Amino acid sequence: VQLQASGGGSVQAGASLRLSCAASGRTYRGRSMGWFRQAPGKEREFVAAIWWSTGTLFYADSVKGRFTISRDNAKTAVYLQMNSLRAEDTAVYYCAGGESMILSTIRIPRAYGYWGQGTQVTVSS
Repeated sequence: VQLQASGGGSVQAGASLRLSCAASGRTYRGRSMGWFRQAPGKEREFVAAIWWSTGTLFYADSVKGRFTISRDNAKTAVYLQMNSLRAEDTAVYYCAGGESMILSTIRIPRAYGYWGQGTQVTVSS
């Protein structure tokens, strides 16, 4: 599975961005797809994910109420709508896919086997 992320950019605090992640242009059949981010000098951290079979959504506390993860009806892509962006949201954002994972690991980066190339999001205050 190849994941292609896009949609990053540089915005002012309070603005919105929408990230997209396409899964090789075909129906994704893994267990989960999600978004992680990594700021300079920090570890990669969970942002949001969808448990694919049920569509159940998961969010990090730091983005809950501001970010929304969704997928297209054909199940070939996942999106991250980011509203009310803050300077602390600045990071490289990665989409990830996991085929052999269990629900309890949905927030753990090493549970995912497929990663997109990353897209930079910079929020200035």
